[in-house]
Amino acid sequence: MCKIRLYFVALAILFSGESFAGGILTNTNTSVAFNRNFARDGVIAIDGVYSNPAGVSFMPQGWHLSFTNQSVKQTRTIKSGMTVPAFEGTPFYQPFKLNGGDESGVKTFEGVATAPILPSFQLAHVGELWTLQASFAMVGGGGKCTFNHGLGSFERTISLLPAIISQVNAKYAQFPELAGVGLGLGTTTPGYSVESYIHGQQYVFGLQLGTSYKISDHWSVYGGFRFNYVYNKYEGNIRNISVNIAGENQNLAQYVTDALPQLSQVGAMLQGKAQEYSEAAKQLQDIDPAKAAAAAAAAAQYAEGAQGLETVAAMHGLVADKNLDCTQRGWAICPIIGADFRYGKLNIGARIEFTTHFNIENDTKVDDTGLFADGVNTPGDMPGIATIGAQYEVLPQLRVMAGAHYFFDKNAHMADDKQKHLSHNTWEWNAGVEYDLNDKIMLSCGGQKTNYGLGDGTFLNDMSFVTSSYSLGVGGSIKITEKMKFNIAYFQTFYDKFDKSYSQTFDAAGQSIAADCTDQFTRTNKVFAIGVDVDF
Repeated sequence: MCKIRLYFVALAILFSGESFAGGILTNTNTSVAFNRNFARDGVIAIDGVYSNPAGVSFMPQGWHLSFTNQSVKQTRTIKSGMTVPAFEGTPFYQPFKLNGGDESGVKTFEGVATAPILPSFQLAHVGELWTLQASFAMVGGGGKCTFNHGLGSFERTISLLPAIISQVNAKYAQFPELAGVGLGLGTTTPGYSVESYIHGQQYVFGLQLGTSYKISDHWSVYGGFRFNYVYNKYEGNIRNISVNIAGENQNLAQYVTDALPQLSQVGAMLQGKAQEYSEAAKQLQDIDPAKAAAAAAAAAQYAEGAQGLETVAAMHGLVADKNLDCTQRGWAICPIIGADFRYGKLNIGARIEFTTHFNIENDTKVDDTGLFADGVNTPGDMPGIATIGAQYEVLPQLRVMAGAHYFFDKNAHMADDKQKHLSHNTWEWNAGVEYDLNDKIMLSCGGQKTNYGLGDGTFLNDMSFVTSSYSLGVGGSIKITEKMKFNIAYFQTFYDKFDKSYSQTFDAAGQSIAADCTDQFTRTNKVFAIGVDVDF
């Protein structure tokens, strides 16, 4: 009767690596200094170990350490709609209305992602010519996301069940033996429900090592690499798929199980009638060809009905409860180079991170979906990035800075080659200012605009999405001693809404059901950070 597939791919929502700040698979917020002022690509400071590693050569000689912890909260909101032209004029035309959708047939799905502890550090030893540098940060992903009520990507298939059951009931009511009764699946209050829980987490840990060399009083260069380790964990379930039958929501798997004896009896009856008409057709073939043809047609109809009941019984496995428990791991190395130019009150920094090529392997404990086979590898590259930035000292106590990031997203190999659907690579522009209130307190703020090449939205789905945005940050530092400084920052990202329209076909009850679908994507992002810088 039905070839409905219940998708669990929504559990991969974090696998896409929606980042806190940066390109599609990249976090650039690796320090408290970035959180209050995003234009760090041309600064000379300890957080430059990540943002401007060549510029670290111009710091005072000795050891420098910076430690940061960030607390992050995100929400991800998708408003999903669906209309079925073939069902126009029926309660099934906009099926989400049958389970919480609004008057336009649109249903809202929201997930919450949190990362209360997100530590990072930068360490450098600056010599006369050479520096040694190291850093550790969450360079991709980070945090956990939970959808307590599932996602539209798999509820769309479930939402078709009331219409399919209604059609089946109407079909069997046409048999004289079942006239007016059908299979007892009718209802005057169509509806459905499903219990689903989806929890995912993704962490991309990055340990960076490198060295910079001061060529002259104006130039320095950097070379290094970052070892990246991916850890993803997905857990979830789809339970209690229920459809309204005779005025009450019935667990469909249990209902089919309980109805199997009756279905078997009806099936045997229909098969018996098919045999009777088949025999009649043979006997009438030479006597009355017209009646023989009618009997043969009736035999085929009854045989089709009997076969359809077998498919109804087989539906039990399709709507039974399903569970998933999968862990994914992988590692890769990314080369990094940089350069810095310093002249008077002006400093300019640049760096290039090459594409990080990941193959992430499934370690699957439970997979009732058949989509996360144990041992399977999935590509999930982090895109390369080129940055350039500048800082200018307007006054001894006032500094302004600006910069740009370019992410090579279209060159990063992703699952199903979805990077090919991007219209262009990601651009970011940023600017900021720092002001020394006195010899102990510094205040700073900044902004950043992120522009993704999302094209017509084919790249996006409710399991994996980003939208263009702008971010604003504010914060400062307090010098506790001559060797120690306390930092604090807060930034918030304001995301665009992206509307996507597309068609989708479902193979159900031996027919192809075409639907017009819509999704509107948006997010929120709030980050609070504290840290300490120490010179020794």
